[in-house]
Amino acid sequence: MKYDALIPVIRKLAIEAGAKIMEIYNADDFDVKVKSDDSPVTAADEAADALISAGLRAAFPEMMLVTEEQSASHGLTGDTFLIVDPLDGTKEFINRRGDFTVNIALVEGGVPTRGVVYAPAKERMFFTLADGTSVEETGPFDAAAMGEVSPIRVAESDNDALMVVASKSHRDQATDDYINKYSVKDSKSAGSSLKFCLVATGEADLYPRVGRTMEWDTAAGHAVLLGAGGKVVRFDDHTPLTYGKEGYANPFFIAYAANVTLKEA
Repeated sequence: MKYDALIPVIRKLAIEAGAKIMEIYNADDFDVKVKSDDSPVTAADEAADALISAGLRAAFPEMMLVTEEQSASHGLTGDTFLIVDPLDGTKEFINRRGDFTVNIALVEGGVPTRGVVYAPAKERMFFTLADGTSVEETGPFDAAAMGEVSPIRVAESDNDALMVVASKSHRDQATDDYINKYSVKDSKSAGSSLKFCLVATGEADLYPRVGRTMEWDTAAGHAVLLGAGGKVVRFDDHTPLTYGKEGYANPFFIAYAANVTLKEA
């Protein structure tokens, strides 16, 4: 995979998918269906998936593609592939809270090495450059031409005064119990893969996830965080979170700035 060819394509597709999503988001009403796993899906998920999948298959026909909305892709196996969540944070979308994202990532050897996270309602976009470093682009966003970008970097965290970010829709007692092991200055809630990006920009130090996620939920944010100097490890043994697992389900994990001293689960 040539990274200088990949990055413009995934950035462009994320912006175009975001425009489709916002058309539906700003409509008076939209239908919500329930998938076999009881998770919600909307026309926005499906439209964004169709656009992104077609674009990736046209640009990179030889590359394995895994996407949330195409269940047939969930049976594919390999450790190098493109992975897509066309609308991460569907519950945030349905409730019109704005914390939803378009996620596209490249996984190589089980590691997410490049990715884009676009939050169209928040007008924030984060992605890795061809060299693997992460940036935030400031809008307005033009699919045809990259705008001004600024390098992002994790915070030089103070372990006596950490900023923690946790899920807006899935926060529970187990999450709070783990957070309480740290010296926390403040905490905030956010939806979707934005939590990885808040750690990547230094707006938060720590994001623990004690709950179910899938690889398409996390890969793009994980890539952005790695490119900003952060880390993502399993909750149980603090080994790196890897990709290409059977069924694409993640264990619990912790995303954090590099000099946060992790507590045991």
